[in-house]
Amino acid sequence: MQVKAIYPGTFDPLTNGHADLVLRAARLFDAVVVAVAANPSKQPLFSLEQRVALAQQAFDHCPNVSVIGFSGLLAQFAKEQQGQVLIRGVRAVADFEYEFQLASMNRSLNPDLDSIFMTPSEKNTFISSTLVKEVCRHGGDVSSFVPLHVEQALKQKWAKA
Repeated sequence: MQVKAIYPGTFDPLTNGHADLVLRAARLFDAVVVAVAANPSKQPLFSLEQRVALAQQAFDHCPNVSVIGFSGLLAQFAKEQQGQVLIRGVRAVADFEYEFQLASMNRSLNPDLDSIFMTPSEKNTFISSTLVKEVCRHGGDVSSFVPLHVEQALKQKWAKA
């Protein structure tokens, strides 16, 4: 049986923490779909198309990883993609409480969908997209928090602002 995992998120921007989880999931599952959520309520810095392109560039060397933008309910997207597993990153206890609620809701909406919680490697536990954007916006060095092409995209974005 082929097992397809879905790793959803806004990825605004994709961080080394996200990339670490994707690469580790790619070793565990036959296929991993990085599901880039439109999520307009978050008012992302990058458009959905830009976030998809940045993620595709990060994983173009991984044959069992694909990147797809989506809007709407994650449980429905997972069903359309024939995904059996949701990958969720958990950095701290506060993350777990929220992720536990999401997992329960997603299971209620799609009973065939299981959630797997993964912790980031120690060097990535404090990284968040929000913090990366703030550091970069104020001229700080984000090179150790994001892939090089994402760093360049962030710098271009703030140079235009």
